[in-house]
Amino acid sequence: MRLVRSLLLCVLFFSCSDKKNTPDVSDIKINLSTMHFEQAFFNIDTLNTMAEMNTLSNKYPGFIQNYLLNILNVDPKWPDSIASNYIKGFISAYKPIYDTSQLIFKNFSAYENEIKTSLQYLKYYFPKYKTPQKIITYLGPLDGYGDLIMVDAFAIGLHQHLGKDASYYNTSIVSETYPPYISSRFEPSYISINCMKNVVLDLYPEAFEEKSLVIQMIEKGKRLYMLEMLLPEKPEHQLIGYTQKQLDDCNANEASIWNLFIQNNLLQSTDYNMIRNYIGDSPKTQELGDASPGNIGSYVGWQTVRKYMSKNSEVKLNELMTKDADEILSEAKYKP
Repeated sequence: MRLVRSLLLCVLFFSCSDKKNTPDVSDIKINLSTMHFEQAFFNIDTLNTMAEMNTLSNKYPGFIQNYLLNILNVDPKWPDSIASNYIKGFISAYKPIYDTSQLIFKNFSAYENEIKTSLQYLKYYFPKYKTPQKIITYLGPLDGYGDLIMVDAFAIGLHQHLGKDASYYNTSIVSETYPPYISSRFEPSYISINCMKNVVLDLYPEAFEEKSLVIQMIEKGKRLYMLEMLLPEKPEHQLIGYTQKQLDDCNANEASIWNLFIQNNLLQSTDYNMIRNYIGDSPKTQELGDASPGNIGSYVGWQTVRKYMSKNSEVKLNELMTKDADEILSEAKYKP
């Protein structure tokens, strides 16, 4: 919570103002449809598993091969009998999770509409980008992949959107891969956010090797700012993966967070492990206490980019994304 109530009101005012300045994208046409692969997959005739896989390959060309090979880890060298038993075993073991997913996502239209609106913003800012025309929902191993972007489709792993309190995420095999600070984002509301994160990475692949911490912070901030533009109605704390309280606390203590980097001479460091400590997923920032969130460097980078854009409103989003980070840092004069 903020220390001074007026500061919170100020932030809310500017947040509302930003919403009003979003472009009208209602006339931008987007072709998007949803295909529920998990329904077809979990209802196959398991007495003829491999024949059913061939049938699915006609309806889901490209996806079924990726699904079996990369998501289920079916070895293409296996005989049909072994592959068939493996697939049947997965269907049997995951039937309760499938049933849960179908209850939660009985009506997927709200999520499809969120993604469609985000693609309208994407087309507004990046008209030449070829947007996916399909959403393919699926179920995979709980400790495996989640949401992916393919050549022409978003692949949405429903198994990672069952709600942060779902008991499935508390097992050791899952929590070792996705500890609670990550699985806390396994909510349906993160579907459109993950889709747009994948678009941002597709447009601007990360290549930060051997760059200083401050440069990497700015680059992360640019991506968060782009995400903010593509998802203007989403709560800001979800864009960075914080709770609302964590974001409120960061905003209330922004100067102290900045001083952490200044007083410890961290900004020009190129030490990989140290950098990952500040711009990678983690449960907390050690120096700021147990209640603090991780990825605090990305938060600072985001605020720096926002400060830059408040002074350079004529800069287009595609120009920002390719602008030199040193220039952004210099012109922003960020000093909370």
